[in-house]
Amino acid sequence: MASSELRVGLLWHAANASNLGMGALTAGNLALARAAAAKAGVNARFVIISARDPGALAEPGLDLEVHDVTGRYMIDPRGLLADARACDIMLDISAGDSFTDIYPAKRFAYIAGTKIVPILMGTPLVLSPQTIGPFSRQPHSAIAAWICRRAAAVFSRDELSIRALASLAPGVAAQQVVDVAFALPFTRREKTPGRLQVGLNVSGLLMNGGYAGGNQYGLGFDYAALTHRLITALIERGDCDIHLVPHVIAPHMPNDDDAAAADRLKAQYPALHRHPDFPSASAAKGFVSGLDYMIGARMHATIAAFSSGVPVAPISYSRKFEGLFGAFGYDGLVRRDMDDDAALAHILAGIDRRDALAAAIARAQPQIDAGLAAYVDALAALFGRFAK
Repeated sequence: MASSELRVGLLWHAANASNLGMGALTAGNLALARAAAAKAGVNARFVIISARDPGALAEPGLDLEVHDVTGRYMIDPRGLLADARACDIMLDISAGDSFTDIYPAKRFAYIAGTKIVPILMGTPLVLSPQTIGPFSRQPHSAIAAWICRRAAAVFSRDELSIRALASLAPGVAAQQVVDVAFALPFTRREKTPGRLQVGLNVSGLLMNGGYAGGNQYGLGFDYAALTHRLITALIERGDCDIHLVPHVIAPHMPNDDDAAAADRLKAQYPALHRHPDFPSASAAKGFVSGLDYMIGARMHATIAAFSSGVPVAPISYSRKFEGLFGAFGYDGLVRRDMDDDAALAHILAGIDRRDALAAAIARAQPQIDAGLAAYVDALAALFGRFAK
C-alpha cells in the first residue's frame, strides 16, 4: 500500500544560516518532523520558506526546495499565496525568537504576514517550538492573538512563553515542549586528556552593545569588559586551553559577527585558540561536545553544550535564556541582573563546579526527551490528519 503524501512548508527555517542557531533549529526540527512522518506512515516532502542567507548549510547534505521571502514574494500571487495553497501543512518556527514586537515593525510585518496568509488560505499552520512574545504594542498584540487562536497547533519551548500566550490570547491550547535544537544530530568528539579545554563563544552583537549600540538589552554587566576580564582570568589560571567558538559567522553583518569578534580577540590575546568557521551547526556541536566547559552568549551555542553533556555558563541577554535553562533548574546561568564582579565570579566558579553542573544536565535529560517525544507524537497526529 502506497504511503500518503504530505507537502510540508517550513516557514522561517533556513537552508543556509550565518547564525548557526538558525541552522540548529532547522536541522533539529527537520529531524523531528521526519520522525513524525515515519511514525504517521506518510511520505513528507519539505520546502523551506525564509529570508535568503549566505551562511553555512543548516544541515550537511541538505537538498530541499527553498523559496526566498522578499517583498515581491509576499504580494505576488505566484509567491507566498501559491506556496500556502500548495502545502498540506506549514511548520512555522519564527526564527526561534522573532514572534514578538520588540524588533522593528518591518520584521513583525514579515513574521506575521507569512502566518496570516496560510491561515486565510485554509492551510493548517503549526507554530513549532519557539519563544512567544513579549508583545506590548498595538496592533501587534491583537494580530499575534488572532494568529495564535487560528493556528492548528501552538508549541512553546519555555514556560515564560506559555505565560505570555495566556495573557495575549487566553484559552489557546498551547503545549510546552522544548527547543528543537536539542534534537540536532552531531558526531561526538573525544575529550582531550590533561589540560582543561574551555570553549568561549563571544557574541559579536553584545560586544557592540546590541543592534542599537549602548546597552540595548539593559544588562547589569558590561559584556565587553566582562569578556576581557574573563579571558585574562582564564589565561592566569594556567591550567586550560581557551577555544574561541564563533556561532554567528556573518561578515555581511559586521555588528553581529562572532567570527570578527573572535579574530580581534585572537589578535589581542595570542594564547587563545581561534577555531576555524564551522561549516554547519552540527559541526559546531561536535566540536563543543569534546570540551570540558563552555561559556557562551549565543543561546544555541550553549544548547550545543548542554545537549551534549558539557557543563556550560550561558550568559543571558534575553528572557529566552531564563525561560529555557530555568525550566531545567540549571543554576549555571549568568543572569542579566548580575554586575561585572558577580558575573565573572559565577563563570569562574562553574569551572570548579563542573561535576555538579554535569549532574544537573544529566537530571534534565528525561525532561528533554519527554518534550521532544511529545512534539513528535503531536506532529505525527497532525501529519496523519492532513496527509492526502
